[in-house]
Amino acid sequence: QVQLVESGGGLVQPGGSLNLSCAAFGSIFSISGMGWYRQAPGKEHELVAMITSGGSTQYADSVKGRFTISRDNALNTVYLQMHSLKLEDTDVYYCAALGADTNYKAFSVWGQGTQVTVSS
Repeated sequence: QVQLVESGGGLVQPGGSLNLSCAAFGSIFSISGMGWYRQAPGKEHELVAMITSGGSTQYADSVKGRFTISRDNALNTVYLQMHSLKLEDTDVYYCAALGADTNYKAFSVWGQGTQVTVSS
């Protein structure tokens, strides 16, 4: 079983910065993709950023130039640096990972979510 543990988040003023991290634990053989999604109440998950094991990245248009995703493959950890935060970045942020376990069975897991609140 693979689990994701998120940390970071909190309250920040507009224009401020926050860092999120997410570590994967369990019977992991490999992780192909890790990413961050966010979800406002009553809305569907929105992709914020994702990164492959090779380092290729993808960002939502709304965060390009402000957010940076990175990962440490050895630690099975993904990071999200958020700068120039805006009021509309307020959301619950979820980490997600795709990969294979030690039985070579594919997995897709989500973290528990961490609240990011941008407010003056």
